[in-house]
Amino acid sequence: METFTYTKATGVQQAIQAAGQSQTRFIAGGTTLLDLMKLNVERPSQLVDINRLPLDQVEKLPDGRLRIGATVRNSDLAHHPSVESDYSVLSQALLSGASAQLRNMATTGGNLLQRTRCMYFRNDAMACNKRTPGSGCSAIEGDNRTLAILGASKDCIATNPSDMNVALTALEATIHIQGAKGEREVPIGDFFLVPGNTPQRENVLEPGELITFVTLPAPKAGSKQIYLKLRDRASYEFALSSAAIVAVVSNGKLEFVRVALGGLGTKPWRSLEAERALHGKTRDGRVFRQAAEAALHGAQPQSENGFKVQLAKRCITHALTLATA
Repeated sequence: METFTYTKATGVQQAIQAAGQSQTRFIAGGTTLLDLMKLNVERPSQLVDINRLPLDQVEKLPDGRLRIGATVRNSDLAHHPSVESDYSVLSQALLSGASAQLRNMATTGGNLLQRTRCMYFRNDAMACNKRTPGSGCSAIEGDNRTLAILGASKDCIATNPSDMNVALTALEATIHIQGAKGEREVPIGDFFLVPGNTPQRENVLEPGELITFVTLPAPKAGSKQIYLKLRDRASYEFALSSAAIVAVVSNGKLEFVRVALGGLGTKPWRSLEAERALHGKTRDGRVFRQAAEAALHGAQPQSENGFKVQLAKRCITHALTLATA
């Protein structure tokens, strides 16, 4: 780990001003950042501690939306009464990730910015375009069993590791950002970027910008929500495939449905193809299997992760079955 300066911010504007210089990182729980600093993958010259900022509350807004502060801990969010009752897919996703100790420290903003677990990204002795642009992607010809089959490019096949982000995608969250140029709101579908030929850029944040809140739309009346996660072991493991489903069934037909996938894409993957295949259709296994086929139509497996195609189809089909039972 390289030397750095450390500043405690007491206000949002102070934090943004302190982060004006390059190679500055905001820190709250530090559950990912500190690991990467120890590995010399992240080398910030300054850390700005944002734990004192007034961003640690979950509150209902007058229009029915739910506002989640960027420093709300994952454990507090998972067990918040409004989340458990109205946005249960988010609670399920959070509780399926990491350990209780990590959830007690990890924050909403930090989870949004969680970086890939690709072994080549985390090893500075290996070529990685995400870590060192232009150096190559060791994973394409190497150990790629857990990596992406959706949204990959010739320069990067690393997966987004977050469970929370998959649920937020299914819930159509909005990310609120503040920086030196003011405030802006970004739909979660536009927040994350596929690697293309710039895999080092994972989201739309500009240097010095701070995530302040996440808002969720007013809950969908009558919806049933499921987060299904398939992994090598039952706990403390990242998804090989996961599916977040939000569905409303009326008179035996899917009146509303949102499908987001994890463990498969270079970003949390919303499947518009599956949603189109499901909307207005009868609730049955044949329809669910057709939707799963549509979701994986463009998959590009690598040498060791071809099994993910069938695994994902079964994950989607079973998740839809549970969500519409």
